[in-house]
Amino acid sequence: MRRLVLTRRESPTRGGQPIAFLFGLAFALIGGAILLTISGDPVFDVYERMWERSFGSLDTISATFNRAVPLALAGLAVSIAATMGLWNIGAEGQILFGATAATFVGRIFPDLPGPILIIAMLLAAALGGALWALGPGLARAEIGVSEIITTLMLNEVAIRLIVYLQTTKWKDPDGFGFPQITARPEQARLGIIWERAHLGVLIALALIAAFGWFMNRSVWGYELKIAGSSPKTATYAGISMRRKVVGVMALSGAVAGFAGGIELGGSAVRLSENISNGFGFAGIIVAALALMRPSGVAVVALAFSALQVGGLSIQTLGVSSAVSTILQALILFGAIGAAVLSTYQIRLVDRKVTT
Repeated sequence: MRRLVLTRRESPTRGGQPIAFLFGLAFALIGGAILLTISGDPVFDVYERMWERSFGSLDTISATFNRAVPLALAGLAVSIAATMGLWNIGAEGQILFGATAATFVGRIFPDLPGPILIIAMLLAAALGGALWALGPGLARAEIGVSEIITTLMLNEVAIRLIVYLQTTKWKDPDGFGFPQITARPEQARLGIIWERAHLGVLIALALIAAFGWFMNRSVWGYELKIAGSSPKTATYAGISMRRKVVGVMALSGAVAGFAGGIELGGSAVRLSENISNGFGFAGIIVAALALMRPSGVAVVALAFSALQVGGLSIQTLGVSSAVSTILQALILFGAIGAAVLSTYQIRLVDRKVTT
């Protein structure tokens, strides 16, 4: 009697990362077409509308790029932690607290010149995200508490903090009684580079490129990879695992918090509990599809941004925007399957019979 087993290939398939993503995209489009057909929706009209609203013109492309920025930075934050074998599930809360810290600076120094205020708010956002991730990092390094649980729990804390601020201390006196926080200073708005695309697009690309170089070329990045792949080897080489865990969690949180600062200066006008808009959780999927590598985060984030922007537009055709969410899930499943097959091969072997 024979059975199917997975055996590791002698060497992974070349180009495994882009192949896995393209396979996942094709799998999602086919699966989505089947789903739309079953529900009686026009497949080609839906896909055409999604394409037009995400890449059909310079204006729609700029909107897609704007939405890709927080997705890419959240994915980068998750991938940085994953290099160390850690799961930062709290990018959502770190984005929120980063935006909170940026808002705090804007409230203290509302009259600073635009460039100085923008830099100060972005630095405050990065510091806020780092502080929000520092606690889980210390808990993991010192007493072995799972960072998955602590980072996830802090997401809710960040939301409740903003709800408290918008109904008490930071409530907008000109908001006609609505619970909202005073808008950021106008000079803190990030400049437009084309159509609706703001300066955050270039900042995010530069940050992703810098981290890609840093992780592959610096001594710290090399030590991080060793610590993530073999803690015993790292300890033998004199690398402090505790410092690495705390450091990488703080760095991961700083990147996520920075995304909150860019979102506040770009697409958002004021701090709210919805400013993250699920970017932190979507960043986990982005990082997974990019195989936890900074090099692939930008491309995957752009594709997911197009799905989200296009998904909102198909409601005018009478189709639920949930279709885009289903497509995102199908891309993930397809890409993970392709990634597994690029490393393993399916073989048919004889089943051992015991007597």
